[in-house]
Amino acid sequence: MTRLLLTGAGGMLGRDLLAVLRTRGDLSVTAATRADLDITDPAAVRAAVTGHDVVINAAAWTDVDGAETRERAATTVNGDAVGYLADACAATGAQMIHISTDYVFPGDATEPYPENAPTSPVNAYGRSKLAGELAVRRLLPDAGYVVRTAWLYGEHGPNFVATMLRLAGEREHLDVVNDQRGQPTWSYALAEQLVALADAGIAGRAASGVYHGTASGETTWHGLARAVFTLRGLDPDRIRPATSDHFRRPAPRPSYSVLAHDRWAAAGLQPLPDWHSALAQMLATEPSGG
Repeated sequence: MTRLLLTGAGGMLGRDLLAVLRTRGDLSVTAATRADLDITDPAAVRAAVTGHDVVINAAAWTDVDGAETRERAATTVNGDAVGYLADACAATGAQMIHISTDYVFPGDATEPYPENAPTSPVNAYGRSKLAGELAVRRLLPDAGYVVRTAWLYGEHGPNFVATMLRLAGEREHLDVVNDQRGQPTWSYALAEQLVALADAGIAGRAASGVYHGTASGETTWHGLARAVFTLRGLDPDRIRPATSDHFRRPAPRPSYSVLAHDRWAAAGLQPLPDWHSALAQMLATEPSGG
């Protein structure tokens, strides 16, 4: 029986991962929340990893704007701690799947970023996540998997889709950014993909390295908001387009976060489905929308 350690089990993606993993009778799963495991403690990490065949790291500093003034703290979690996990996996022979982000790219492309595109983060959060990626690739060249995702939404935790549905009941019109392009990604669909990647890695079908775990297709935040309203039977014209400078935030955001998905085929896996169909499925199965 494969023994799997899931870190960050209390987060939005972590809770979906746990739900998927619990359907698998052939896996022995250890779920570690932030309260269970301090991933910034190397000794605690080594003890937690020991005895496991696979580690999925869904733990992260996710406060993008907060990282601008606390970059060292963000890097401790997103960079140093990832290195501790990778080092422990290398010492025990475990495989590792680490969740990263589109923010490692500058966002100035005009076509989807391939997995091997040059990285150049535009904010502190992106730099902290890139540090984690580099640690995995350095310490686990043959057993480390980096899966970049973006624009996550789901049942658990704060996210854009849930915010739109809440504000729909509070405001007549919503101004939403129309000059940033990306791939809205349902956290449950990503969780299923990550478990499938773990299976492929254990079976020797998936080469180590970087994969892009985002939905197919692309849209803007404005397009996503209109889709949410339409699927909920609300008037999409209540969503008005706005530019990014209408919403000043401490951390700059990439204007183009569309990722290519070419590496999945070699692992015998399909990329995640189209963002709109996934959104429709999520809203049909989660009446609260978040």
